[in-house]
Amino acid sequence: MADESAATAATPGPETDAAPAADAPQQLSAEASAAAAKSKADAAELAELTGRTSALMLKDPIELSLDDRFKLCRSIAEECTTDDELRKKLEHVANPVAYDGFEPSGRMHIAQGVLKALNVNKLTRSGVTFKFWVADYFAQLNNKMGGDLKKIQTVGEYMVEIWKAVGMEGIKDDNTGSVQFLSASQEINSRAAEYWPLVMDVARRNTVKRITRCSQIMGRSGEGEMPAAQIFYPCMQCADIFFLKADICQLGMDQRKVNMLAREYCDAAQPKIRFKPVILSHPMMPGLLQGQEKMSKSDPASAIFMEDSAAEVKSKIKKAFCPPGAVEGNPCLAYISMVIFPWFGKLTVNRKDGEQTYSSYAELEADYASGALHPGDLKPALTEAINVILQPVRDHFEKDERAKAILKKVKSFKVTK
Repeated sequence: MADESAATAATPGPETDAAPAADAPQQLSAEASAAAAKSKADAAELAELTGRTSALMLKDPIELSLDDRFKLCRSIAEECTTDDELRKKLEHVANPVAYDGFEPSGRMHIAQGVLKALNVNKLTRSGVTFKFWVADYFAQLNNKMGGDLKKIQTVGEYMVEIWKAVGMEGIKDDNTGSVQFLSASQEINSRAAEYWPLVMDVARRNTVKRITRCSQIMGRSGEGEMPAAQIFYPCMQCADIFFLKADICQLGMDQRKVNMLAREYCDAAQPKIRFKPVILSHPMMPGLLQGQEKMSKSDPASAIFMEDSAAEVKSKIKKAFCPPGAVEGNPCLAYISMVIFPWFGKLTVNRKDGEQTYSSYAELEADYASGALHPGDLKPALTEAINVILQPVRDHFEKDERAKAILKKVKSFKVTK
């Protein structure tokens, strides 16, 4: 499920999740260099596309053309399987259904909170209905919160409260809006006769080896002694896509393997499933410290949590890895590219020689790479922007008594890996 603290999967070609063959070292080196160059080019293209879609978010959704809707949806993803299928879904399906499943596994960081809200808002403005699969059974299988289902469900309530407060559009109190929250345990129990035969069919049409390749979706390595849950879990997650009748799987790159499994299942099922789910895989936000490919809930210093105080945000950004002139592997620049520009469309930096407003990420990155923009000026601007985004969430948990009580409980829970 989409737990942003999960292990990041490798990213081979668009229609397979298999690892490259063990060829000569020279070939591997050449392939690795080509893959790195492609990844860098893809990241630049995604940043450019994200910048172009800021104007589209200001338009009335009724005025959006098919091309506009496609651009909004595509701007979410580091990888789309496939672009042609996505366009066809948007053109021919009246209200396409996108889904993301999340394990309620602890406090929410900004990748789950802010980045997810940005992505969902783009999809719902494009005419998509977004179904959040509140994966409490999956969190229990994965031993989150020590496997205590009641605690897991409390964390699920906390996460929904955050998305309401941060500005996710389409949420209605009666859960009939363009954003809907579905409890896995409730839906599975109420429709067991539909769900479990689907899970079993996925299981019997795949080998143990194929299923264990998906073990990274749980944040587990797949090495050593594996609990039986690591076999059960991918079969269930694959089945979820068809159980929820999802047209689009909008999860992180770390969930790519099981999403590809779902596309493979379409061919293996009897009868075959003609229309495969489109996979929109968003990039993973890095942790704040050097070498952290993603945030970790178990390491508070690596992540900004959605209800962190302004002082905590300032302290974490101040300590964040941000070497002068370095663009690659710089989490501060990643936050600006993935969150700040999509949210505000600009970033204002106050320097000794005056104020400068950047209207594009490319412009800011170029100044940073050249040394014209220093970390000492960048970090305060980033801190201020993040605090503006998070303030409504802080206010909600301070003023709403129910939300405040839920947060108090969640903070008392021990996070288990």
